[in-house]
Amino acid sequence: MCQFWTYAKPTSQPPAVALKVELRKVNGSYQLFRDGKPYYIKGAGGSHYLDRLAAYGGNSIRTWSTQNAQALLDEAHKYGLTVTMGLNVARERHGFDYNNAEAVAKQLQTLRQEVQKYKDHPALLMWGIGNELNLNYTNPKVWDAVNDIARMIHEVDPNHLATTMLAGINPKEVDYIKAKCPDLDLLSINTYGGLPQLPKRVRDLGWEGAYMVTEWGPTGHWEGPQTAWKASIEETSSAKAAVYKSRYEASMGHDTERCLGSYVFLWGQKQERTPTWYGIFTEAGEESEVVDVMQYLWTGKWPANRAPHIESLLLDGKNALANITLQPGTTYTAQATVTDPDNDKLTYRWELLPESTDLKEGGDRENRPETVQGLLSKANGGQITLKTPDREGAYRLFVYVTDGNNNVATANTPFYVKK
Repeated sequence: MCQFWTYAKPTSQPPAVALKVELRKVNGSYQLFRDGKPYYIKGAGGSHYLDRLAAYGGNSIRTWSTQNAQALLDEAHKYGLTVTMGLNVARERHGFDYNNAEAVAKQLQTLRQEVQKYKDHPALLMWGIGNELNLNYTNPKVWDAVNDIARMIHEVDPNHLATTMLAGINPKEVDYIKAKCPDLDLLSINTYGGLPQLPKRVRDLGWEGAYMVTEWGPTGHWEGPQTAWKASIEETSSAKAAVYKSRYEASMGHDTERCLGSYVFLWGQKQERTPTWYGIFTEAGEESEVVDVMQYLWTGKWPANRAPHIESLLLDGKNALANITLQPGTTYTAQATVTDPDNDKLTYRWELLPESTDLKEGGDRENRPETVQGLLSKANGGQITLKTPDREGAYRLFVYVTDGNNNVATANTPFYVKK
């Protein structure tokens, strides 16, 4: 797809004043207005490939902190994009104590300095107060702190809105936020498999205001099937493309009354359970079928050159749901069935990894497992021979199929080596 990029024309240098962002109710529906004009968020979470985001019809990015904020705001402005700027608010699950008034006050002062530093940048859209502060928490005083931060933002920066990002949406948090956070302008929700039900759930739980979806994507590793040894089973890139499209159309595409837009996850790549689960690019910057889907959802048009489509990955004739158990030091065959919409020549890249043991939660940083070398034979089209490791344990076999145009299909299957 790369050779078909049409880069957005860079805009002029940032003006000295911010562009005002407002939330209005128009004919019974909530709408964002930026610089007096309606603004619907076609966004992505991440800080990479901003040129491609703009070229493919996106208009905004979301961050999780102010790290590298100046350069990121400048680059976003260059491509005509906006930024929902994350403020890194401490989490109880990382040991922060919201009963510690001194620590809470110190955090508020630090965040005040960050808001003052970036509030006048023309690419700034709104402020995101923390990320998933409701994940594994017990102390409702966190919502008092969130409201204090929102109030501070409105005092320091009258031109931008304040929101907080929740892990899902539940009755307890909605009730707390309604009671304790009157200074929030809207709610932001991170959700994956539950996205199609979100518009109804927001209403059923009594949230009467506007909201946006600040993370959405594939079926989460906690939501889908697992093997007998508790390895989560990942969708192929093509299966992900199908659910990204259907979930978007059922939620953001359906709720034009309350939803202000969304940020797809992840516009980039990261290790989280696997190196391919959430990123819609590979580590080399190759674009999966999900990127094609996002261009279609944002513009109504498919790209001129499409990513390969993977039908299946079989190991020893079995799919990932089959609890594949293999003998150590034994040879088996793997087969990937892949087609290309443009009949491009396909190249297959295979990798064997031990199952990750560095498992975190809430998107915290995980280390990528080291590749197991020397056990894969030269691929013959979509087929390869695997010699299993001598060491017993859990592994995954990955395949990456590229089309010569920077497009990729990915899949993996977990298996267990046991005598």
